[in-house]
Amino acid sequence: MEFEPVWSELLGQPEAVGQLRQAVATKAEGLQHAWLLTGPPGSGRSNAATAFAAALLCDRAGCRECKSCRMVESGSHPDVSVLATEKVIISIEEIRQLVSASYFGGSVSKYQIMIIEDADRMTERSSNVLLKALEEPPAGTIWLLCAPSEADMLPTIRSRVRRVALKQPSTQTVADLLVARDGIDPKLALQVAAEAQGHIGMALRLATSPDARARRKETLVSAMQIDSIPKAMATAERWLDLAKKDADALTVERDGQERSNLLATLGIPEGGTVPPGLRADIKQLEEAQKRRATRSLRDGIDRILVDQMSLYRDVLTIQLSADAELVNQDLKGNLDEVASSSTPAQTIAKLEAMAQARVRIGSNVRDLMVLEALAIALRRKV
Repeated sequence: MEFEPVWSELLGQPEAVGQLRQAVATKAEGLQHAWLLTGPPGSGRSNAATAFAAALLCDRAGCRECKSCRMVESGSHPDVSVLATEKVIISIEEIRQLVSASYFGGSVSKYQIMIIEDADRMTERSSNVLLKALEEPPAGTIWLLCAPSEADMLPTIRSRVRRVALKQPSTQTVADLLVARDGIDPKLALQVAAEAQGHIGMALRLATSPDARARRKETLVSAMQIDSIPKAMATAERWLDLAKKDADALTVERDGQERSNLLATLGIPEGGTVPPGLRADIKQLEEAQKRRATRSLRDGIDRILVDQMSLYRDVLTIQLSADAELVNQDLKGNLDEVASSSTPAQTIAKLEAMAQARVRIGSNVRDLMVLEALAIALRRKV
């Protein structure tokens, strides 16, 4: 089935794309005013919301070539508001501001689209503020909420939205995309697709950045080498340093590309002078990038924890002689050694420590304290 270009980044999501595409095609007959896009990390929730917004505002249902599509993708369209918090929770004040903005209607198009990324970060009070807007929506305002699962949202919110579920693409599907779209070597593509565990953006980053691959491997190898309290403390500090380096590298790359895209959309050559009337667009992008940079470190730490969980799931797979593919096949020798020198019960305890560390990071506990506690829990018994 052929889809418009705007949907091309939503890999392996034919059902979800079909739902959204149908809504765009029949919008003249009436459009649901609130949507909930759910799916695991890397499934493309935010990308789906952005693509849907672009398709709704485009005269050609999402061509990716017109000014409207380019502005939506660069985050500069006046009729698309995105709330992406860098904090652990979305505050009630942030929701109030977004709700207030939703009553102004579209300025250059028929719709005013409000996107809330990580809507699961709303507190109950914040959700209730949003609920009032969903119960009495202004004409032409479309709400797009993104969350890992329906269970992360209040029942009262769920009852007022149309739900679209995205799924995690398979390793082979991600690898095929990297080969066809980005020209990645098939062997490397399959390796990074497995290591990214279905996360397309992370797979591409690992495929194109030897430094990112090296940082990931170092965090995993160092986790298996902790054999004392002093080494645990030093390893935790190193993990935090690696997370910072990865977050900084990712931020610089992404910010530069977004700025270039916005300048092209505004018709300003690279290095050219920005006219006074367009400086507000540049400032809006810069402020959004600063907010995102604050959160990038926490995301980097969480990524380290996710990678380490894949490592010890591989260890458990070997210990139980389970019929399953290993995520970290290139570390097979290390995995075999750890598996033979520990028990399944010890491995499960380490996996539980990682899960607890992820909860603590999400609860705003100091980064280094969380990593030190985890490193101590991962000590090998010698």
